[in-house]
Amino acid sequence: MRRAPIDGRARNAQSTAASNAALRPSDSGGENTKDGQVRRIVLDGERVDYRLIRARRRSIGMEVHLEGLTVRAPRWVTIRDIETALFERAVWIVKSLAEWRARRRDVMPREWKTGAPILYRGRELALEVFPARRAAIVADLFHLTVAHPSTHDERQIAATVAHWLKEEAWQLVAARVVAYARRITSAEPLVRLSNARSEWGSCNARGEIRLVQLPPALADYVVAHEVAHLVELNHSARFWALVEALLPGHAALRRELDDWTALLSA
Repeated sequence: MRRAPIDGRARNAQSTAASNAALRPSDSGGENTKDGQVRRIVLDGERVDYRLIRARRRSIGMEVHLEGLTVRAPRWVTIRDIETALFERAVWIVKSLAEWRARRRDVMPREWKTGAPILYRGRELALEVFPARRAAIVADLFHLTVAHPSTHDERQIAATVAHWLKEEAWQLVAARVVAYARRITSAEPLVRLSNARSEWGSCNARGEIRLVQLPPALADYVVAHEVAHLVELNHSARFWALVEALLPGHAALRRELDDWTALLSA
């Protein structure tokens, strides 16, 4: 996730709020959703959709991430002022969006046939599909070999591989959670994989598959991060100190994880 170097122009004079409200263009120019309003603007010659979220803050903030551009602004700031701030950051926004698009990669095959690429433990393997009476999967340094009774049914191949990846993820997560938890708490951890688009650690179905597709060191960081929340339900200095105690050198892994977040879009 990348934030603008400057949060935009601050507006902290409450006396101007009333007059601004009278001049403020309607926010109905975009599509309203529970996560804000989706609007469109042309920046540096490129059409850019952004999500506008009205929040209790004193300045206009903007960030570029996997999902695109998000703008947070005080409720009293006009759309005109918001778009002026976006124009001022146009080059940075367009460049950052292009960088995120470049990070996207295929991590699951588009066609479930021999030769298709698939990501496993941070390595791109080639899918190999062979007929067999019973389904079985084996991974080596170069191939993910799938033996299956229905080699021409891509849906069945996909479902079988997905199930196998989930089982692999479960074994990975369960063992590491127990090992880390024993170092910081006497409480018995509840190992649960739930779905969350913006978090690596909480994942089911699609999410837990993504976890096993990360390089092992990054998967380890994700687990350590989530286990630390058993003690610190925040991201305070104490929390990060706890993560560091569990996994020394975690800061570098945390930065590297940003380059893998495009997996969530696949």
